[in-house]
Amino acid sequence: MRTLIIEPLTKAAFAPFGDVIETDGSDHFMINNGSTMRFHRLAEVETATPDDKAIISIFRAEALDMPLTISMLERHPLGSQAFIPLLGHPFLVVVAPLGDAPEPELTRAFITNGRQGVNYHRGVWHHPVLTIEKRDDFLVVDRSGSGNNCDEHFFEESQKMVLDPQL
Repeated sequence: MRTLIIEPLTKAAFAPFGDVIETDGSDHFMINNGSTMRFHRLAEVETATPDDKAIISIFRAEALDMPLTISMLERHPLGSQAFIPLLGHPFLVVVAPLGDAPEPELTRAFITNGRQGVNYHRGVWHHPVLTIEKRDDFLVVDRSGSGNNCDEHFFEESQKMVLDPQL
């Protein structure tokens, strides 16, 4: 079984999968008579049709036992999905490139620094939210509308991977 190596999350490394939502190195300008710095357009909400809506939710996630066997990934073909940590804790991200099915050999794992969020582009395969803390809250921006916007892919036993933050 392949063990995923957890990489630090950077804009360059994550670019094939989506956007890193962070202030470090991001474009900004002053607003509100100079009292507020706006970090502008850190990610774009993608929707498939004009009738879709971009929505904001809060997800409260529970930690899973580690090491974790990665037995499935999901994708959202009709809209992007962003996760922004609300409590400042690092979290794990597991992703695979666009395609009809995720390819285990192209699957990657990242760890955020607690001040970064991620915006998965439409159709990018990813694991559901992976908190390191016992419980964590995330601001989630995604799509609401008609149609099935969640495909799940379950790996065959020989394709499953292991995620171990201790490595």
